Amino acid sequence: MGSVIRGRTVLVNGALAVLLAGGIGFAYVSLGDDEATASATTRTTTVMRGDLTASVAASGAVESATKRALAFTGSGTVTKIHVKVGTTVKKGQKLAELDRTEAQEQLDSAEADLAVAAEADTSTSQGYGSYVQAKNAVSAAQRALDGTVLYAPFAGTVTAVNGGVGDSASGSTGSSGSADSSSTGFIELADPGKAQVTGDFTESDATQLKVGQAATVTFAALSGVTAQGKVAAIDSTPTTENNVVTFAVTISLSDKPAQVRIGQTASATVTVSQAKNALYVPSAAITSAGGQSTVTVLENGTPVAKTVTVGIVGSSGTEIKSGLSEGEQVQITIATGTTGNGSQTQRGGFGGGGMVPGGGGGRGMGGSR
Repeated sequence: MGSVIRGRTVLVNGALAVLLAGGIGFAYVSLGDDEATASATTRTTTVMRGDLTASVAASGAVESATKRALAFTGSGTVTKIHVKVGTTVKKGQKLAELDRTEAQEQLDSAEADLAVAAEADTSTSQGYGSYVQAKNAVSAAQRALDGTVLYAPFAGTVTAVNGGVGDSASGSTGSSGSADSSSTGFIELADPGKAQVTGDFTESDATQLKVGQAATVTFAALSGVTAQGKVAAIDSTPTTENNVVTFAVTISLSDKPAQVRIGQTASATVTVSQAKNALYVPSAAITSAGGQSTVTVLENGTPVAKTVTVGIVGSSGTEIKSGLSEGEQVQITIATGTTGNGSQTQRGGFGGGGMVPGGGGGRGMGGSR
């Protein structure tokens, strides 16, 4: 009886060994097949001739190209504000006023002093000097009086009112009630008819930009609407954020589409170079290494590597300056393959993983039930 049991035990263990070996072998073959499926395919294209355009792009916001921060040049207390944010004004329109009492008194006093100086003997150096000094005082007092009223220097829209009635104004050194466009004035005015877009271009893209280059601007909220423009200014000082260096570039629009509003998101694409009637191939057909560029050409059906000289890289392809002829057939290699968890591997995982060191039983990784 003992020998029979031992015989059955040997038979069962032998069967398990065969099954385990078979499972391991199948899984090995499956994994081996998976690796073997990694390959590369090729397609053929033709050396073409046409126009190429290379461009760089960046996003930004639409803003007024003509804007001004306006400040009183006189001093006093604000007594009247004739506009609010969003008001459309004409050139020369009155925007705000200060109390003119003190400024008028100073002008009256200066004019009286001038009258006295003019009646005195101006034939002497001292008399003439007093006259000139009094005359200059009148001019300064008149400017101070004129500076108590803020006028619109151009037709536009009020974008900010930074104060209210009762506030004090100490005057500014600006001319004709204007301040630097980057500062904050009492009233800020913009011409919505003249627009620009300022975008942050990467360091490498900015090196290709020059003032006057043509640009095309599209708008995120307006499908199919475009505007033409030119590079108007390139900041000389970069901005670094998250270790990325960018330069602010201003694109002025030749004509602002009627639908476009100040503040909308826009994308500016600047043409940096062009090649007319050039030979070109898809950029993927070119391999570069060690300062050399090569293209695989089919000669009588046989792939042959040729060294080429490349030019601009455009949206349609890369310019070929020498090394190829129009109509030649070139190869583009495309890497393909599985990710290592193909269907065979999924089905042929290590079932009954309790026999594998560290195994947890159940189905193999990615396998099916």
